Amino acid sequence: MTEQPKKKNKKIIPGPNPKSNAQIWMIVSLMAMVFAIAYFSRGGGVKEITKKEFEKAYLKHDVKKVVIVNGSTVEVTLNKEAIESGRYEGISAAKTPFGDQGPQMQFEVVSAQSFDEYLEKLQTTNKVPEQDRIPLEIENNRSDMSNQLISWGILILVFVGFWYFMRRMASGGAGGQIFNIGKSKAALFDADNKVKITFADVAGLDEAKEEIKEIVEFLRTPSKFTKLGGKIPKGALLVGSPGTGKTLLAKAVAGEAGVPFFSLSGSDFVEMFVGVGAARVRDLFKQAKEKAPCIIFIDEIDAIGRSRGKGAMPGGNDERENTLNSLLVEMDGFGTDSGVIILAATNRPDVLDSALLRPGRFDRQISIDKPDIVGREQIFKVHLKPLKMADSVDPKKLAAQTPGFAGAEIANVCNEAALIAARHNKEAVDMQDFHDAIDRVIGGLEKKNKIISPDEKKIVAYHEAGHAVAGWFLEHADPLVKVSIVPRGVAALGYAQYLPKEQFLYTQEQLGDEMCMTLGGRAAEEIIFGKVSTGALSDLERITKLAYGMVTIYGFNSKIGNVSFYDSKSSSDYSFQKPYSEATAQIIDQEVRLIIETAYQRSKQLLLDKKKELEIIAQELLKKEIIFQSDLEGLIGKRPFEKETTYAAYTNGRADAPVADTVPEIIPEDQIDFSSKPEHE
Repeated sequence: MTEQPKKKNKKIIPGPNPKSNAQIWMIVSLMAMVFAIAYFSRGGGVKEITKKEFEKAYLKHDVKKVVIVNGSTVEVTLNKEAIESGRYEGISAAKTPFGDQGPQMQFEVVSAQSFDEYLEKLQTTNKVPEQDRIPLEIENNRSDMSNQLISWGILILVFVGFWYFMRRMASGGAGGQIFNIGKSKAALFDADNKVKITFADVAGLDEAKEEIKEIVEFLRTPSKFTKLGGKIPKGALLVGSPGTGKTLLAKAVAGEAGVPFFSLSGSDFVEMFVGVGAARVRDLFKQAKEKAPCIIFIDEIDAIGRSRGKGAMPGGNDERENTLNSLLVEMDGFGTDSGVIILAATNRPDVLDSALLRPGRFDRQISIDKPDIVGREQIFKVHLKPLKMADSVDPKKLAAQTPGFAGAEIANVCNEAALIAARHNKEAVDMQDFHDAIDRVIGGLEKKNKIISPDEKKIVAYHEAGHAVAGWFLEHADPLVKVSIVPRGVAALGYAQYLPKEQFLYTQEQLGDEMCMTLGGRAAEEIIFGKVSTGALSDLERITKLAYGMVTIYGFNSKIGNVSFYDSKSSSDYSFQKPYSEATAQIIDQEVRLIIETAYQRSKQLLLDKKKELEIIAQELLKKEIIFQSDLEGLIGKRPFEKETTYAAYTNGRADAPVADTVPEIIPEDQIDFSSKPEHE
C-alpha cells in the first residue's frame, strides 16, 4: 500500500532535460580541450638565450641534453638540480604525464656543423672529462606536435563554437531572434491551450456581444449563412475607450470560437530593421491560411494602422507605411483567401487609415462604450462572484454610485473593496468597504496626514453644500449622488459625484442650469464668507468650456447667430488660423463673460433664497464628511419637481427608470467637459 504512492510520486517528478545535459557535456568537452592544449604544450616555458649563457650553464654542469632541431635551433635541457636551484630566472620544469620534460632554453645557430665544431672546441678548451661530455643529438625532420595541437585545437574550438552558436540561434535561444526576426510573434490558442474566458464572463456589452457572436456562429455553422448567399464579414473593429472591455471580448471570442485563434499586438510588427514588419504580416497570414478557418486578433492596431502620409520624412522610407501596405494587401488583396477573420481593437479610430476602415477589410465597426447604469450592475455581478460578501451588498446601489465607470474601473473597485475588508480583518466584504473603495478609485488615497485647518474644512464644506443645494433646486441640473470633504489624492480636498439623465439633446435652458449648479460652490463661499477661494478651479474650467461651446459651437448666442466654428474633421487649417476675425473674437469673449456672469448671479440668488438649506447641508457635511442623495432628501426634503432623479428611480426599482448616464457624442469632448466623472475641488 505504501509503495504505490511512492511510484506515482516518482513519475510526477520530471527527469533531467536531455537538451540541457547535451549543453553541459559540450561545455565540459570544450574546457577539457583547452586544458589539454595548455597541458601538453612544449613551447610555453622555453627561454631564448645566447651562446655565452649556454657556455656558463654548460661549464657549471647544469646541462643535461643538447639537441639541434632542423639544423638551426639548439634546444637545451637542464638537469633537475639546476632547475630547482633557482639560478635560472623564468625557467621551470614542464610537467607532463611522462615526467619532467624539456627543453628549458634555446638559441639559434648558423648550422648544425658549425655548432658541433663550437661545442667540441668548448669542451676541449675547458678540458671537460670524457665522461662528463654531453653527446650532441640532431633531429632534422621534427614536426612540432605542440604547435600542430594548438593550431588544430583552436580550429576545432572555432568550428564547434560556431556550430553550437548557430544551433542555439536557430532554435530561438539566446540571440535566436536574429534568424526568426521575420517570423510572426502571434500567440496561437487552439484545442491544446484553450482560453477559459467565455461570453458569460463579459457583462454590460450586449450589443457588441451580439455582433461578435454572429461571427463565432458562422465559424461553427457556416451553412446557416451561406445557403442564403450571405458572406461573413472579413473583419470587425472594436472601438471604445480604455477599460471598456475590448480585449476581454476578444478573449471571450477565443474561448468560444472553437477554431484556432491568433493573438498579437500592433507593436509586435514594429522593428528597427527595414522590411521586418511586412515580413511578419506575411508570415502571420501564411500561418493563418494553413489553419483556416481561424481568427486573427490584433490589439492596439493604431500602432501600425495610422493614416499614411502624415509625419513621414520626404524621401525617406517609412517602415510603418510598408507594414500597413502589407496588411492591407493580405486583408483584401488580389490573392486573398477566405476563412481568415480579422478582429482588431483600438481606442483611437480617428488616426486609422481610411483604406483600413473600408468595407472588405473591416466590414463592421463595433462601438464599445462605457456601460450605462444597467450594464454596470451586470458587470458588478460578474466581479462580485469570487468575493465573500455580506448580505448588505447591493449591486444595484453600487451601479448607481459609480457613474461613468468603465468595466476595468469596476473590477478595480471590487478588488479594492476586498483588500480593504481584509485589511480590517473582516469575515466578509460589506457595503462600507465598497464605499471606501469607490472613494479610493475616484479621488485617490485618503490623505490622513494632510491635516487641514478648521477654517479650510469649513470653506470646503460650504463649497460642496453650494453644489448640492443648487443642483437640488434646479430642474434641469443633475442632482448630486454623493458629496465628500475627505482630503484625497494630490490636491483634492473634496469631490462631488453626479448621475446625468438619459438624454441625447440639450437645450439652452438645460446647459444654463448646469452652469448655475457648477458655480454654486463659489457663490456659496461669497455668501457665507464674503470672499472666494481657489477651490473652484475645476468649476471655472468646466463652465468656461461650456460657455465657449454655447457661443462658438451650438449657436446659442443671438449676437454670433447660428454659426458654428467647430471642426468635426479636425483639419489642419483651424490649428494655424482662427476661422473668424478679431472683431468676432472680441464679441465671443464678451458674450462668454456675460453668460457666465448671468449664471453666477442666478446661482447666487438661488442660494440666498435657500440659505437655510445651505446651512443644514454644510453642517451635516462637517459632521459626517460624506453624505448621499438619500441624506439630502431627509435633510431638505424632496426635489420640488415631479420627475424623480435617475439615482432614485433606479435604486427604487422602477421599470421605466431612465438608465443612460453618459454624455452623447453630439457634444465635442475637446470643447465641453460634460463627463459624468466626479468634480474635484
